[in-house]
Amino acid sequence: MARAGARDSADVPEAPPTRRSPERRVALLHAAAASFAHAGYAATSMEEIAATAGVTKLIVYRHFRAKETLYRAVLEQVFDRQVELFLESLARGQQGEGTTRALLTVARESPDGFRLLWRHAAREPQFAEYARSLRDTAVSAARDVVAPRVAAPQAEWAAQTLFDHLVDAVLNWLDYGDARHDEDFVALEAAAIRATVAAWADQTAGATAGVRKPARASTSAS
Repeated sequence: MARAGARDSADVPEAPPTRRSPERRVALLHAAAASFAHAGYAATSMEEIAATAGVTKLIVYRHFRAKETLYRAVLEQVFDRQVELFLESLARGQQGEGTTRALLTVARESPDGFRLLWRHAAREPQFAEYARSLRDTAVSAARDVVAPRVAAPQAEWAAQTLFDHLVDAVLNWLDYGDARHDEDFVALEAAAIRATVAAWADQTAGATAGVRKPARASTSAS
């Protein structure tokens, strides 16, 4: 069975080698993110992406050989940018607020790409496994935060929940927040994460301390 992307490229002649503009490539990625986020992978054609970008279909194929390649490139661009900003925040010793600011910066730069990566891609059969692998990499940062403080039985749940909370908070801020107050959001969200992890740590520590070991059976003679 042919891939969906192959149908789009079947009638497109092989483009001659040409110099590819990095700026054009970024513009195509943004146009593709908007199209995919609006209609989904299957319902989006390369013609529609070209129209959104204001170029011909041949230009799109000069940069991306198939629709599947383009979709994956959108995910990679957003994820790589997020990693770049996250590592910069760690280098500055700003793990808490830096993580929140990294996600918000990426979401501001590419809101459709951010939604595609963290909401839509996991529902697309062709990309679900890849999206899960990217998510697992991202959640590993949350694991580093909760592992020293949250008891082992709840640690993985806490890491997954913490990451989901941060993504949801950023998406809600895009929808309902004011960009002029982005730094206020970063401070509020970082404080919420610290308070949440501290509360989990207290509760799991108390639960662990409250578990009593069963008493040993007496071995003395009756």
